[in-house]
Amino acid sequence: MPIWTRRALFQAAPGFIARRRPLAAQGVMAGDVTGDRALIWSRADRPASMTVRWREARSGASWTEVPGPHCLETTDFTGRIDITGWAPNAEIEYEVIFKDLGLGGAESEPARGRFRAAPSSRRPVRFCWSGDTCGQGWGINPEIGGMRIYDEIRRREPDFFLHSGDTIYADGPIQAEVKLPDGSLWKNITTEDKSKAAETLNEFCGAHKYNLLDVNVRRFHSEVPQIWQWDDHEVNNNYNSAKDLSSDAKYKEKSIALLAARGQRAFLEYAPIRYHDTEIERVYRKIGYGPLLDVFVIDMRSYRGPNTANRQTLEGGDAQFLGAPQLGWLLDGLRQSRAKWKVIASDMPIGVVVTDGPLFEAVANEEHGPPLGRELEIARLLRGIRDARVSNVVWLTADVHYTAAHYYDPAKASFTEFSPFWEFISGPLNAGTSRPGRLDNTFGPQVMFQKGQANVGPAAGLQFFGEVNIDPAGPLTVTLRDIKGAALFEKKLEAL
Repeated sequence: MPIWTRRALFQAAPGFIARRRPLAAQGVMAGDVTGDRALIWSRADRPASMTVRWREARSGASWTEVPGPHCLETTDFTGRIDITGWAPNAEIEYEVIFKDLGLGGAESEPARGRFRAAPSSRRPVRFCWSGDTCGQGWGINPEIGGMRIYDEIRRREPDFFLHSGDTIYADGPIQAEVKLPDGSLWKNITTEDKSKAAETLNEFCGAHKYNLLDVNVRRFHSEVPQIWQWDDHEVNNNYNSAKDLSSDAKYKEKSIALLAARGQRAFLEYAPIRYHDTEIERVYRKIGYGPLLDVFVIDMRSYRGPNTANRQTLEGGDAQFLGAPQLGWLLDGLRQSRAKWKVIASDMPIGVVVTDGPLFEAVANEEHGPPLGRELEIARLLRGIRDARVSNVVWLTADVHYTAAHYYDPAKASFTEFSPFWEFISGPLNAGTSRPGRLDNTFGPQVMFQKGQANVGPAAGLQFFGEVNIDPAGPLTVTLRDIKGAALFEKKLEAL
């Protein structure tokens, strides 16, 4: 079946037919929503000016109109507008309109979305998280309804969704067909940009546009506010400043620095992230979500040293992972937080052994003893949390393509200078699943639940997301769910 026919059948973005009016073919998103601000994102199909109109839902009030940027080739026609000004605890409906900058100045049909502002008082909070979209060659399959897990999460009606990284697989081409173990075929929607590993800025942007061909994803984005972070596949598998591509036949461009710059730029154009005032490519940030929750989004990718044997005895240099400025920011933020619960949104797990050939890609080094290498920064962070008596800290992550619940117990650890805490892993969203990984005992992780299987695709049903419910009375409950929303594991944590 021709590519354009499959797209039409799947209700994909209809921009392949030239039309007079601009199109917001990739839909809309609200991102980094707080009590009084929200970042609205969309994309035009041509040079256009962007306007957002919003009002409190069901109020009958007139629309507040906020003029926005010119969306030009320099941003791949994406645009973003920060909106503010509603009453506390409001539910907001909004619409994005693009006006053609060419002759005639035609306006697009409104692209509509809605969100719930963060609470100013104690009310129940629900959010979901996961990671890893369209990895290992598993793309959008219209024959099974596309990326259905996104619609399942939407049906849970979360206040927001935390995408824990690998929002795209820039290094993973999508082919038209993949043969399954039973002999049947998995059939992907395909595009030119996703037919090879991304090297140009247009190809990196094309990987983001590919995910937005899915009607489930676009509807999800229009109804569920987003918090995004990045990991490696926004650029290249396990990338770091020392990665050598000289023998990698997938790449004509051999500079990892240039690929990273293009991949990060594409992410920042397509992510609904509020740019930092002074460091435009900074992704680590705090999202305050009312009196019950602060979300600390960290970045384990941008400031790390090269992947090594990970056994250095001093922090910094090749052992750097978060980096001193980010580590200081995180400790200060946790100490100052007045929220009942503090969630650390991490793009990689702490105790799972993640290798890069003979080297190590994440924190753990499989030595099981006192902290070495990248573990030194984590040890300092955990010790600082304990010494400052910061309570109710929970770690959420993805990356490893299975789901798990780990309890970190100093009584069973080689390094004991920390307070016990939980780490929950979920994913993938639409990618290959892996078997549960080995654990390093430096910080004493104990497996309370895990589920995965090596080398199976989404057809096996082993795609996962997590859900967090915070009760105004204090408890936080984490539920690990599968692609159909079924609960696999649940843990209720009492506030201290």
